[in-house]
Amino acid sequence: MEVEDIGETRTSCSPLPGEMHSVHSDHAGKKRKQDPTPDPVIRVLENEEEDEESEMMFDHMKDSEEPSNKRVKPVVKSNSLTGVITPTKTPALKRIGQSISRSISFRTEARPSPPAHLRASTKASLFPRRRNSQCWSDTVEIHDLTAKEIKRQEVIYELTQGERQLIDDLILVKKVYYEPMLKLDIMTENELGQIFGTLDSLIPLHQDLLERLERLRGSEKTVGQVAPTLMDWFPCLEAYVTYCCNQVGAKALLDQKKHEKKVEQFLRLCQESSFSRKLDLWNFLDLPRSRLVKYPLLLKEIQKCTPPEHPDEDTLPHALDLIQSIVSEVNKKTGEAECQFYRRGLSYVDDGQRIPEIQLSRFLYCHGELKNNKSQRLHVFLFELAFVLSRPGEDRDGGQVFQVYRQPLSNALINLEEIPDGEAGAGGSFRGAFTGGNDKVRNCFRVSSRGRSKAQSYSLQANDSFCKQQWITCLRQAMVHARDKRDQSSQSQLSVHPDPDLYHIAELRLSSDTEMAEHTGR
Repeated sequence: MEVEDIGETRTSCSPLPGEMHSVHSDHAGKKRKQDPTPDPVIRVLENEEEDEESEMMFDHMKDSEEPSNKRVKPVVKSNSLTGVITPTKTPALKRIGQSISRSISFRTEARPSPPAHLRASTKASLFPRRRNSQCWSDTVEIHDLTAKEIKRQEVIYELTQGERQLIDDLILVKKVYYEPMLKLDIMTENELGQIFGTLDSLIPLHQDLLERLERLRGSEKTVGQVAPTLMDWFPCLEAYVTYCCNQVGAKALLDQKKHEKKVEQFLRLCQESSFSRKLDLWNFLDLPRSRLVKYPLLLKEIQKCTPPEHPDEDTLPHALDLIQSIVSEVNKKTGEAECQFYRRGLSYVDDGQRIPEIQLSRFLYCHGELKNNKSQRLHVFLFELAFVLSRPGEDRDGGQVFQVYRQPLSNALINLEEIPDGEAGAGGSFRGAFTGGNDKVRNCFRVSSRGRSKAQSYSLQANDSFCKQQWITCLRQAMVHARDKRDQSSQSQLSVHPDPDLYHIAELRLSSDTEMAEHTGR
């Protein structure tokens, strides 16, 4: 029996949602009979077929364990932190992960009403799809803890189990993907180094934390003080700067290599194997980033469940500040690396398109696909200081490039016009291209420039209203930031080069009317 967890697919303009599930009851408190219609969130499926595995892969996968970033939650009982913790915003880290679809679909089968009995598989799989989800309370038989302390122990146990599962996943990636691809000459050592980055160095780092957390468990399987241990270990996470900064280029190279038949076949066999749970290689490579942004959430939950008299009460705020600063630094450096990567990927038709604002930009607000008023699909970049339209393409080596389309705009000179949905005849060019003759526009906005020799105006359409709102929000933020930065630059130039006629004012003292008269008489 399998349980399918319908996840979210995140867009490139927009990081760890969880859901709590319960059995429906009527007003009398009795459980309702199961509706033969499958639940939209969790569906019980019957696994009629066994996954076939290639003999070429068998020897390399034999000793590996399954990844564990997806775990089953019971329908009735859910003590996992996933339903308690809310996601945090980490823009640059999220955008890298946004190219990954979290929705995992399994084979489904139409079921008659009433539903037939589930049949257990007659053949045990060599690689089980997932580990059973276990809570701290499942590991102890007797305890005299309060409800708040029990929840604290559950959070710490979740932290510990998460480390163990991440380590297993990283070891699996190394044994099942990296080593076989190197041995079978599917990719060169240099290419694998670019794709996997410093992932191998993260394994001992997390093994160290796991050992520390295990040592904290007492004879009753409870953890007392945990904040000092985390405070001492968190600085090790600065190693994530290198790994996350490499992910932008790694994803681009992996997408390029997937066009090669031997690479595509190898990755497909892995994804179809039971150990992968239908996840692809990039899902595994993104696990460390996902783990990093979860540490602040776990610490907030531990802090929430810690009583005032507890020894951790004074240390936890400092530990939380430390991990948040580390995540912010990783996010900042990753954003800079992402911006630099896409700046290098721009191809200019003429030198007039090379406006200085592009090279001066340090990060990206967002980027993604939009349509223009000719119904052409464009890849649009909103850099820190510039708005750039481009057409995606490939270079001679098969790498992705972005040919700049029309004239880039300075964010400090942008005018933004939001076109309401359903507005009739919003410009002649919209009527045919955007609406298909329906004379109604949807999810459209207009970006134009002001103050330069030749005015530019671009009418664009997003895929949906949510994407449109994200673009408008980011554009407004970029406009304010760019104008503030321009004003600050103008003020600093004035302070560096003051008017020579005003030099004497700095020498004035208000202690004497005589001195004032002497200075004004010069």
